[in-house]
Amino acid sequence: MDHSTHNTIVSFIWGIADDVLRDVFVRGKYRDVILPMTVIRRLDCLLEPTQDKVLQTDAFLEGKKITQKAAALSKASGYPFYNTSRFTLRRLLDEPSQVEANFREYLRGFSDNVVQIIDKFKFRNQLETLVEANCLYPLIQKFTHKDINLSPEPALHDDGTVRLPGLTNLGMGYVFEELIRKFNEENNEEAGEHFTPRDIIRLMTNVLFLPIADKIESSTYLVYDPACGSGGMLTEAEAALMELAESHGKQVRLELFGQEVNPETFAICQSDMLIKGENPANIVYGSTLRADGFPQLDFDFMLSNPPYGKSWKLDQDSIVSGGGTKKEILDSRYAVGVPRSSDGQLLFLSTMLSKMKKNTPLGSRVASVHNGSALFTGDAGSGESEIRRWILENDWLEAIIGLPLRMFYNTGIATYIWVLSNKKEPRRKGKVQLIDATQWYSPMRRNLGQKGHEFTEDQIRRIADTFLAFEETENSKIFDNEDFGFRKITVERPLRLRVDTSAASLSRLRDACGKKDKALAEFMEAIAPSLTNVPADNWNEVVSRIEALAKDRGLKLSAKYLKLLQDHLATKEESAQPVLTPEALKTLRKKSSSFIPQPSSFVCDSELRDTENVPLKENVEEYFAREVLPHVPDAWIDHEKTTIGYEISFTRVFYKYQPLRSLDEIIGDIMALEKETEGLLHEIVDDLQGVKADV
Repeated sequence: MDHSTHNTIVSFIWGIADDVLRDVFVRGKYRDVILPMTVIRRLDCLLEPTQDKVLQTDAFLEGKKITQKAAALSKASGYPFYNTSRFTLRRLLDEPSQVEANFREYLRGFSDNVVQIIDKFKFRNQLETLVEANCLYPLIQKFTHKDINLSPEPALHDDGTVRLPGLTNLGMGYVFEELIRKFNEENNEEAGEHFTPRDIIRLMTNVLFLPIADKIESSTYLVYDPACGSGGMLTEAEAALMELAESHGKQVRLELFGQEVNPETFAICQSDMLIKGENPANIVYGSTLRADGFPQLDFDFMLSNPPYGKSWKLDQDSIVSGGGTKKEILDSRYAVGVPRSSDGQLLFLSTMLSKMKKNTPLGSRVASVHNGSALFTGDAGSGESEIRRWILENDWLEAIIGLPLRMFYNTGIATYIWVLSNKKEPRRKGKVQLIDATQWYSPMRRNLGQKGHEFTEDQIRRIADTFLAFEETENSKIFDNEDFGFRKITVERPLRLRVDTSAASLSRLRDACGKKDKALAEFMEAIAPSLTNVPADNWNEVVSRIEALAKDRGLKLSAKYLKLLQDHLATKEESAQPVLTPEALKTLRKKSSSFIPQPSSFVCDSELRDTENVPLKENVEEYFAREVLPHVPDAWIDHEKTTIGYEISFTRVFYKYQPLRSLDEIIGDIMALEKETEGLLHEIVDDLQGVKADV
């Protein structure tokens, strides 16, 4: 279907809302009527040619008292659905006074699979309002008007020439999605609530199927989308794979599977499957994250554009229990980790990766759209980083393609296509390709929402060819998996304290001790003069001296007492001696001459604690000696705290330095602007003088 026909149909249907529903529904509610009526009219157009045959078959089966009629009626209609009422939408117009009763009878006449779709639209809830406002009859009139054709067959003039072209199933998908896009725009829906443009899907199917084009066999393949929306990705994937297989002399059969949480788009997707003769039961209603609709199935090909930047808190109880370090993952799909509850996009990717086939020649191939946060959000050990680690250490990631801005209907943010496979070709093993396609686009003549850029077929081919070539170019960079990994090391430094036993410090200690620990305060006041000959910058010697005096006086210095002394008699000082742990201090007393302090001998200063990310390919000790020790010679690494993380710095790889403008250029622009402004001010003053003279 060409775009002019598509736009004409969308404009006509959009006009119905303004012509019929204005002042009856608020604009945000137009979709609740228009979308289900569009689906009903499409089904009506498909069933109209065989309606009489269906009625005859139904009457025959009734006469024979046969109750299981679905198979025979579907055969009569030519589709996996039917309508046994005596009406079509056109016939409803013959009885204006009975339009409500007849329309309800017409809806009841649909097969159960269509009734389910109508129920998900909640369309019957709108009927009462339509009837009260006398809008039902004109609404049906508009949808059956001679100027709109939702049938797959062309509408003809009396002389047999084509008056309006037919609307293919693919064209009907365009109409659905464009209507939904416009309604979303009207309602200011969130950026993640969008449908994937067909040019993006065509690129995804290219990188999904072309690498294995010569390996496709005459067989049945399962295709899956865990966030299928209105089914556009499944539809395009089916068409692309069928065409590719046919060009290689193969006959393939596809089974399409999807899950969708939005009842309206679920209804549209199911109606789309019905129209195409697919099994509508393969489209499951409900949250993919909360409950896997296909727990027993693995798939050959998976593609999706999951919502990003969208909270999954409503699904959280089904995925994890507890919190913090006690968090327990309940769903095996997410065993490696879960992202922040504010963004669930990587959970959809984990779902697809958990459903890869392992024992087939092709394995499974995945294409998924994500925003930039999926590349780098989350520190080492976080859920996001652990998911990336899982992917890269299993060598599943083939490529990431950076897309231009403003490619989607309701968001202009940076987006990326991830291409994954568990059966990589030999040259890709252990490698990841990054492709910068951010400048390969064409401006659209007219924006569709925020979509102002699109891919032409040549640009899609250029990106696909770059992916297939797997070569280093200005826009294609190839890395080892380990290039994206790093060790996050914890750098510790010793606590250094200077002791102050002045009257002011002892007063603070007394206040802190209160009545309960009064004995400590009195003891310290009594022994303070005995500490004057102990170096104040050596906490270890001061404590040893205090402990010796306490022992003489029968006072036990508990850990609590030592903490009080440290908090109120000591201050941090960079030039002071490092503080030893109690265990190291005991060892020092026993073996003063042979004791050599190790990093574990010192108390860590948590305020000086820092971290460094060391690339996996680099030796940690060499990095530490080169990058850290020259600046902080007393530092050491706490190896027990080392964690491994992965992030993909896509923008850094393709960053191009833009030289700053020269000072002369900037001065020239300022002078030019000053001249323009001066002239404008003169004009304003002249105008004001003229007004003053008139007054």
